[in-house]
Amino acid sequence: MTAYVSAFELFSIGIGPSSSHTVGPMRAARAFVDVIRGAGSLDSVVRVTCVLYGSLGSTGIGHGTPDAVVAGLAGMQPETCDPAAVRSAWTGLTPGATLRLGGEHPIVFEQADVSFEPRTRLPGHPNAMTLSAWDGGPTPFASETYYSVGGGFIRREGEDLSARSTLDYPMPFPSSAVLLELCAGSGLRIDEIARRNEEAVRSAAEVDAGLDAIWAAMSESVENGLAGSGELPGGLRVKRRAAAVRQHLEIAEAESGRELPGEWLHSFALAVNEENAAGGRVVTAPTNGAAGIIPAVGSYYLRFVPGASAEGIRRYLLTATAIGSLFKANASISGAEGGCQAEVGSACAMAAGALCAVLGGTPGQVENAAEIAMEHHLGLTCDPVGGLVQVPCIERNAIASSTAVSAARLSLHGDGSHLVSLDTVIETMRQTGVDMSTKYKETSEGGLAVNVIEC
Repeated sequence: MTAYVSAFELFSIGIGPSSSHTVGPMRAARAFVDVIRGAGSLDSVVRVTCVLYGSLGSTGIGHGTPDAVVAGLAGMQPETCDPAAVRSAWTGLTPGATLRLGGEHPIVFEQADVSFEPRTRLPGHPNAMTLSAWDGGPTPFASETYYSVGGGFIRREGEDLSARSTLDYPMPFPSSAVLLELCAGSGLRIDEIARRNEEAVRSAAEVDAGLDAIWAAMSESVENGLAGSGELPGGLRVKRRAAAVRQHLEIAEAESGRELPGEWLHSFALAVNEENAAGGRVVTAPTNGAAGIIPAVGSYYLRFVPGASAEGIRRYLLTATAIGSLFKANASISGAEGGCQAEVGSACAMAAGALCAVLGGTPGQVENAAEIAMEHHLGLTCDPVGGLVQVPCIERNAIASSTAVSAARLSLHGDGSHLVSLDTVIETMRQTGVDMSTKYKETSEGGLAVNVIEC
């Protein structure tokens, strides 16, 4: 099985607060409308319903899933939509409200047309949703089930996955062991392997422009978060802190005359994940719940590493892509499937390996950095308080950013040889996710979610 996933799929520009619970459902709803339109039946629709199962049903309200579904039915896309319009798409519905399917065909849509079945788990994935279209008859004339499998990726039930992609990458790799063999045999770095694969689909100029656009969106989420204030939505009354941390750091640096890179790193991560929790524009990296780690470590590189450059950021993103591809192919990047180890753990490993690469690490040292980072996230649960991507998610990104930097620098002191391989730790993560109780996998039925009193 080829592990490579394009950077332009793994890093998708979207909105918060969740790639699996917001971005994925929006794409699924839009895809359903496209199916109906493609069959020439759009004008026949008088009603659409959506059932959210499993994790989508458990924490969908806190993640804005119903709003995302309605926005997708209306034809909105995560990459281009107005985040404010999405936040009110379902919650702002009034009785008898009109929804234009695909932005074209008007139907009456009620809040009750979205229903929740948290105790029903479909076999395909914990994040499942069924959309149905009615033409006035007693049964729906069209019905599709979609799975939101993490990172904004969706899969339709019954879809032939073998036919989904016809891309023939010139340098595929099913494992980190094969990736290292490719590097050794070709003399190429990991980012150069990734670039060869990207340039099989796009020109070099298009790859550079796309990577620059991804980084620009990441940087914008950092800046927006550092300027944000007030409380985050959802009822927990969590205060945004990134702006205050930035102000404190600016004062402390001015008074002491020295830089505080580690604390800036924390502020960058807090900024992105506060922006995500507020439903703002972020980049899945590889998910929204872990969206702050790669931008934070990249910002740290640009600000505090001598010789850092825009080309270095491209190398950083391509290296992270190769590592993230391994996690997606051989384990999971979905919190509902593998717990937070699959989200924050994967992102930390991607950032650690990528930073090691731009600090001059060899492919072996890069693989070692990613392994160190993931090893110390094994077993991490996903138990968001109130079903919101706030506690413990926001601080968790800041701490994981520090872990990524530490793992990268630690690996540079070695020669890349180590006892536990990245492949081994990825497989261990997969097994741990399978064994993990469902209540610790983005259902808010265990852990902090039930032990923190919501006031």
